[in-house]
Formats: sequence, C-alpha cells, structure tokens
Amino acid sequence: MKFLDHLEEWLIAFLIAGATLIVFVSVVHRYLAGMAIPGLQDWLLSLDFSWAQELCIFMFIWMAKFGAAYGVRTGIHVGVDVLINRLSTPMRAKFVLFGLLAGATFTGIVGTFGAGLVAHVMHTGSTTEVLEWPAWILYMAIPLGSYLMCFRFLQVAWAFHRTGDLPHHDHGHVEGVDDPDKPEDINWFALDDDLHPREMSHPIRKPEDGGKPQ
Repeated sequence: MKFLDHLEEWLIAFLIAGATLIVFVSVVHRYLAGMAIPGLQDWLLSLDFSWAQELCIFMFIWMAKFGAAYGVRTGIHVGVDVLINRLSTPMRAKFVLFGLLAGATFTGIVGTFGAGLVAHVMHTGSTTEVLEWPAWILYMAIPLGSYLMCFRFLQVAWAFHRTGDLPHHDHGHVEGVDDPDKPEDINWFALDDDLHPREMSHPIRKPEDGGKPQ
C-alpha cells in the first residue's frame, strides 16, 4: 500500500508542478512576444504555444480525479457531521459506515460507466482539438480516478470497522516539519544585559549564577 500511496502523491505533485510550469512559460512567452525586441520577438513568435492551454486542462482533470482519491485517504474532504456526532457511538458508527460504502458504490458505478465511455471513444478514433492526441487518453482519468477513489473508500471503511477511527487531516501540520520545542518562558526584565528593559521589582539573572534569579 505504501507504494500506491507514494505513486498517488508523486502523480499529483508532478501534474501540479508540470501544469504550473507550462502556464508560467506560456504567460512569459506571450508577454515577451508582444515587446518589439529585434531578433527576440521574431524568434518568440515562431514558437507555437497554442497547445499549452489544452494540455494544462488535461493535467488539471487528471489531478482532480486522483486528488479526490487522495482526499478520501487523508480525510481532507469537507463533511457535515453535526447531526452524526450527536448520535450514540454505535448508531454513529453505522451511519459512518453507510456513508463510506455509499461513496464506494457511487465511485464504482462512475468508474464502470467511465470505462464504457473510454471503450466507446477508442472505437470512434476521435482526437483532441489542438494536440490531436487520442481522446481516450483524457477520458481514462474517469475510470482510473474513480476506481482508485472507490478503493480508498473501502480502505477507510475497513479501517473504521476495525479501529473506529477515521482519517483526519491537520491543516496546521506540514509533513516533514517537526513541531518546534516549546520556548523557554523567560522574564525579559530579569536579564542582566543592556539590551532589554529592566524593572527593579524583578530579580536579575546573571550569567555567572547560571541565569538563576537573585
């Protein structure tokens, strides 16, 4: 499962970074091509970036489908659980499992219909408008993303059935960054230096005494 988790994260990160880079280069190209710079303007106008918008749309569609599955796994989707949390624990567990299984059923159905759509588009031989890629490549995001989302729903439902816990995302936490240690509570008025204000009512902490108040 770890490999699938990392593959999911790498794909989303690659799509976000790639789409952002393409948009940035396209905007800079459009801006510089409008400036009357001898030699540079002619060279920029010879470059064709008409494909950039269509490719970014495709990348964002794929990113949205796989990002939705990632959201189920990490618990970042918005949910309204005011009434559910007021129920007793056994009843709440039943409703939570029902919601997860309903999500798995819905995404499984969408994935199945999406697979049928991909098969139909493959037989038509249609292509995209600008890139002229086979259109089924774009539509493959529907069954792949939906089936992965269905799997994530079942995964979360099984984990909840065993442990009673749901994935929860802390929006204030950054992965890979440890929480800083709690800073020492220092009385700035008691420091024996000329950098901080001093009050006679507070004891002075001297370095030679180990910083202990006198």
